[in-house]
Amino acid sequence: MTMVHQEGNATAGGTRAPWRIGTRGSLLALTQAGTVRDALIAAGQPAELVVIKTAGDLSSDPVQKIGVGVFTSALRDELAAGTIDIAVHSYKDLPTAQDPRFTIAAIPPREDPRDALVARDGLVLGELPAGAKVGTSAPRRAAQLRALGLGLDIVPLRGNLDTRLRKVSEGELDAVVVARAGLARIDRLDAVTESLEPVQMLSAPAQGALAVECRSDHTALVDILSGLDDAATRAAVVAERALLAELEAGCTAPIGAVAEVVESLDDEGRIVDELSLRACAAAVDGSDVLRASVVGAPGDAAELGRALARELLDMGARELLATEPDDGSTRAVSSPATDLPNPSPMENSR
Repeated sequence: MTMVHQEGNATAGGTRAPWRIGTRGSLLALTQAGTVRDALIAAGQPAELVVIKTAGDLSSDPVQKIGVGVFTSALRDELAAGTIDIAVHSYKDLPTAQDPRFTIAAIPPREDPRDALVARDGLVLGELPAGAKVGTSAPRRAAQLRALGLGLDIVPLRGNLDTRLRKVSEGELDAVVVARAGLARIDRLDAVTESLEPVQMLSAPAQGALAVECRSDHTALVDILSGLDDAATRAAVVAERALLAELEAGCTAPIGAVAEVVESLDDEGRIVDELSLRACAAAVDGSDVLRASVVGAPGDAAELGRALARELLDMGARELLATEPDDGSTRAVSSPATDLPNPSPMENSR
């Protein structure tokens, strides 16, 4: 290994070279990675962005065809090769199975994980007329929208955020549903006509969270990046992804989950932190949605996620996830979590 990976990023001349942060080239990806760069610089650690092209960036095929993994594997390949020191991912893009070569050294404070509606004429979801064309790339969103029984025409959607918003402003679609976090990061919250509450639509596991990853053997960098970690966000994300892994849900499975650390009172009246986790499994055709929730200690995040997944399975989640859609679209597929990553409606189309 070179000295940059062994001695706190010092060069042979004794000066400190910037940490190389790998990112995709979309506006959203650059903005996300830029927050990590700025935080490192503020901590006295020089850092710079390195743009990595992925196969997904060069293809116009639907995400379900090319596979979401192309958006993270390219960054991981460069990380393993040592051409970058750090990779910044939308956490929901990463496979649920851990790769021992890498460590998620930091999960910074999370953006609002809710989905957001961007609709013509400032309309909210309940004001859209039957037959309104609503664009989304996520089976999870499509399933939950259908389950609301509003008679909406759910239209497949691909393209970066500006492209998606333009389809509404130019009248091609009546509305789109996207991750609120992405709009917040590129300073476009002005476009949001409604932030969708969990009772309407549960977000994707880890939505709004970033994964700051480095090589596991780079212990000095792991220590540096750990200063960017947010304990509450990590607990929430661990619970959500443990649920997804236990369900063995593939990248097209309509699974929603959101967790948060909240204050509560114990039996002796003392204020304590609790982790609240809500989740759903939906039929792609919107015919049914199973919902469940659990509360426990943040330190038990992984087990809480697995326990809630088992409850959903007992309720019939596996059979529900295999339901055929009624509109001819691709059905949800349940497959081993070791093979397929989570869906990323915001990042997977860039």
